Amino acid sequence: MRTALVQLCSGDDPTANLEQTMGFVAQAAGQGARFVLTPEVTNCVSNSRSHQSEVLRHEADDPTLAALRAQASDLGIWLLIGSLALKTDDSDGRFANRSFLIGPDGSIIARYDKIHMFDVDVTPEETFRESDGYRPGDRAVVADTPFGRVGMTVCYDIRFPHLHQALARAGARILTVPAAFSPVTGAAHWEPLLRARAIENGCWVLAPAQTGNHPISRGRPRRTHGHSLAVAPWGEVVVDAGTEPGVHISDMDDKAVDEARRRVPSLSHIRPFRGP
Repeated sequence: MRTALVQLCSGDDPTANLEQTMGFVAQAAGQGARFVLTPEVTNCVSNSRSHQSEVLRHEADDPTLAALRAQASDLGIWLLIGSLALKTDDSDGRFANRSFLIGPDGSIIARYDKIHMFDVDVTPEETFRESDGYRPGDRAVVADTPFGRVGMTVCYDIRFPHLHQALARAGARILTVPAAFSPVTGAAHWEPLLRARAIENGCWVLAPAQTGNHPISRGRPRRTHGHSLAVAPWGEVVVDAGTEPGVHISDMDDKAVDEARRRVPSLSHIRPFRGP
């Protein structure tokens, strides 16, 4: 199965982001990719809630979702929209950080709302309170495709092994980890975490990422790590996209999942235990 990781440098203008995204998706399909993945917050990178309130839409009205669904149908591809920032009906005005798996007929096969919120103080300059602007999800999601069951996660979720183990035990053979990772934590932890989740679960890990200095008109500047990765079930990095926006192709062999799990069948060795 030929896959493509789309690496973006999205700003806070959803219209401009959509044009760039659709161009890369078309390029990926032209290179033979049948499963194309975009990063977290494909439609809008912003930390200004007032700006987000102006430009974001509910799922039913979101132009990015509608356009990418139509494009997936036109191209006959599977498309993971890593996530979209969307309005919700929550009384506190918080948004959803929602990933979508789109089928080759343009239908929404699965939705996943990011569970773990990035509330951290990495450095005095790198502080985040994602839960101020986004409501957390509460449900793990797997989806069936002709090329294997997909377990959906987003960015900070990568630090929680039990989520990925639960997805693998529910039959996932591919774990998707779209991200907009901090440059500080990215340099230290991004690759080791992705490789660990692949090795622990004997899964392919596909992680399309945001990259670079994002064109933001309001609010704090934002920079992300890049280095979209495709990691094989034995832990090999098959693709490292570096730091430039673009399309990065890899061929995903489902047999590699069976071989990794045969060699080290750790998922079948899980035992209950008492706490310390």
